[in-house]
Amino acid sequence: MSYTVVIPVLNQLHYTQQCVSSLLSVGVHAGSLLIVNNGSTDDTAAWLANRPDLRSVNNPVNLGCGGAWTQGALLANTDWVVLLNNDIICTHNFIQAQIDAAETQGLKVVSPSMVEFELDYDLAAFTSDFLAKMSGVTRLGWFHGVCFSVHKTVFQKVGFLDTDRMLFGREDAEFLARCTKAGVPVGTVGSALMHHFGMITQTAMKKEQGVSKFGDHRYLYRKMGLDWWGRQRLKFARKSRARQWVQQEQTAHGLTLHMVHRQGQIEYR
Repeated sequence: MSYTVVIPVLNQLHYTQQCVSSLLSVGVHAGSLLIVNNGSTDDTAAWLANRPDLRSVNNPVNLGCGGAWTQGALLANTDWVVLLNNDIICTHNFIQAQIDAAETQGLKVVSPSMVEFELDYDLAAFTSDFLAKMSGVTRLGWFHGVCFSVHKTVFQKVGFLDTDRMLFGREDAEFLARCTKAGVPVGTVGSALMHHFGMITQTAMKKEQGVSKFGDHRYLYRKMGLDWWGRQRLKFARKSRARQWVQQEQTAHGLTLHMVHRQGQIEYR
């Protein structure tokens, strides 16, 4: 099985370098990486020009996540397309691990487990302990937008990521809705783990533009054809399912597939 890792970037070169270095250090081949530079104004383009081992595309403008993900998927000629944020690091090849789990379980879209925000723990030691306890755990029916691997047949069935800029980071939720409607098996697996620093690019953009949030979440629901009652039912079902996952995983293992470290506290989600 082959894969292409598509990484959209907009400035934040330090995180891109850290992400790439981390992936290469655990055995991800440089030739499998595709960096989509979404009109960065820092030194990203110059750095990419000095990295002929990395495949890259330099867009003159910011196409957004959906545009960059679709652009990368169209350029990929592999069985799987891994759509990945640049603000992550890892201590094992979670790319290979999540795809292996997907093929074993018959999943067509798969995400790894993750710890988000503050790296206030020993990632290598935690990863080893986590994998020993959680490798057999899967959350069926859900994947997240920080990293999700898509089998090429899914694009043929439901189409590519929505390039509508009005979605403002909600492209993964819209894609999940289409996959669910089409009966595409998706999941998040405990046999793969990464650390995500959390919305680095969006936070920088908000600060630069002086806004507290981008877009309107109701726009996504309108695109999905949901009225007010439909939105409430969806939110209730999503929260109820998440509570069940957290309770089951914590009771059995003391950990969950999604954790947040912030100000010395751990949230299980």
